[in-house]
Parts: sequence; structure tokens; C-alpha cells
Amino acid sequence: ADKKLKGDKEVVLAAVKQSGLTLDYADKKLKGDKKIVLAALKQDGTALQYANEKFKADKEVVLAALKQNGSALEYADDKFKADKEVVLSAVKQNGSALQFANEKLKADKELVLAVVKQDAWFFKRADDKLKADKEIVLAAVKQDASLLQYADEKLKGDREIILTAIKQDAS
Repeated sequence: ADKKLKGDKEVVLAAVKQSGLTLDYADKKLKGDKKIVLAALKQDGTALQYANEKFKADKEVVLAALKQNGSALEYADDKFKADKEVVLSAVKQNGSALQFANEKLKADKELVLAVVKQDAWFFKRADDKLKADKEIVLAAVKQDASLLQYADEKLKGDREIILTAIKQDAS
């Protein structure tokens, strides 16, 4: 687009409301305008990648992005990748966002349980310690009995888990 249009607040606002990713083409000054950035994120959370750096470290802005697309966590400031509340918000919207969390949180039981309840197949990639956690194994096999094969050996013989897997397989 014309350089003058890229700096026209009304034009850019209309554009990002249609496609959040058009924020990439906005004038640098407008990428620092909170109203424009929030409008872009409401349409596509991953537009966070094109926002001014200050917004990637702004919790309100980051949470707005995650509400629309949890995977926007990839573009957030690293402090949020280590913030359990923020990561939980991301994974509740999109379980695969856990890949962008810091290592400690990737092994957090509450977060992994939230992901497994949304996408049982994530259990395959869960931390080994969590594959030995009965609550997480139950959540996984409740959705897909075949996931029992990835559980810790100790739990493969657990009566409750076996019954849950059988009931799931029969449905």
C-alpha cells in the first residue's frame, strides 16, 4: 500500500479489523498504537508478532492475543512464557501453545492436564514424570484408550485405568 495510507490511522484500523495480520504493513508509529494493536489481536492473536515490542511485554495486550489464539504465546515476551497464569490462558485456548512455554511449565501438572483434556494425543509428548501421574493418564485414556501404551509401566496395570480404557474403547 501507499506509504501515506500505511500511516493513516482510520485506514489501518479498518484493515486490521478485517485481517489482523495486516498490522505487518502499518506504519511503525501505528504498530505502537494500542487501539490499533488490540483491534488487530481481536481478529488474529498472532498479529502480536507485528506489534511494537512494548506490547509484547504488556500483560493486557498479550492476554488479548491469547484469548483469540493461544499460539500467540510464541510472540510474547519471555517473562510471560514463564508465567503460569498466562500460559494456562494460552493452553486453554489452544493446547499446542504449551510448546512455547518455558521448560519448567511444560512439566507442570495443571497445565499438562488442561492440554490433555483438550487434546489427548498431547499425552504422547508429555514429560515422563507426568506419564506416571494417574490423573493425567486417566484423562488421556478417557478420550483414547490407545494412549495407555504411553503411560508409565506402573500404571499400565492399574485397575481403574484399565477399566477406563476398556469403557472408552467400547464406546
